[in-house]
Amino acid sequence: MTPLRKRMIEDLQLKGYSPATREAYLGAVCKLARHYRKSPANVSEEELRAYFLHVAQVERCARGTLKIAISGIRFLFAVTLQRHWPVLGLIRAGKEKKLPVVLSRAEVRSVLGCVRAPVYRVCLSTIYACGLRISEGVAVQVSDVDGQRKVLRVRGKGNKDRQVPLSEPTLESLRAFWKLHRSRPWLFPARLQPARPARTARWTPTTCVVLSRQRCNTVASKKPPRCIRCVTPMPRICWRQGCSYV
Repeated sequence: MTPLRKRMIEDLQLKGYSPATREAYLGAVCKLARHYRKSPANVSEEELRAYFLHVAQVERCARGTLKIAISGIRFLFAVTLQRHWPVLGLIRAGKEKKLPVVLSRAEVRSVLGCVRAPVYRVCLSTIYACGLRISEGVAVQVSDVDGQRKVLRVRGKGNKDRQVPLSEPTLESLRAFWKLHRSRPWLFPARLQPARPARTARWTPTTCVVLSRQRCNTVASKKPPRCIRCVTPMPRICWRQGCSYV
């Protein structure tokens, strides 16, 4: 065992890293040494930069492998060798792009069918049908609904309003729901929530999520459990283990 390897192991132990992490970091450093056929202590900053370009573009390592290599080599140079090179802060592993798990129409109907309170069911149906954020759905006002043009004005993030189309079934459900309370300005006023504590005049995003979770059971599905949420520009619903948003 070389003095450099021994020193790095001791630094990793002092930092409290697990044995598996220590082995992974040491393996990344050994790979660097084999690449240049010399001690990592003799590797220059330009050589280190060229090595990471080689790993990312030529070897095309997986994101997990690249993250381990970056973390292990960064630990060696920044902690053990005390070389705070700018290139160590420049190197990053790219983010993974995963497609969400999307429920079928039948599964969406089953989820929304679990919601008993009309204020929850209509609001969440509108959020899904129009592709709204939760904060946008609970903030819908009566004046935002244009029945003649069949569009809904959405008060988006950053004061960026937009208009989204309203389908005929969604428009009819909004009209029928508003006739139940005829309240202004909010289309989904908080006073219609069952068994509620004192709260503001309209829903908050947290209220919508938490109360919906309490009133909906998980739909039996072959898809992996994720959390349900609707996001723009297209509504997407997924599941998280141990909870269910509607």
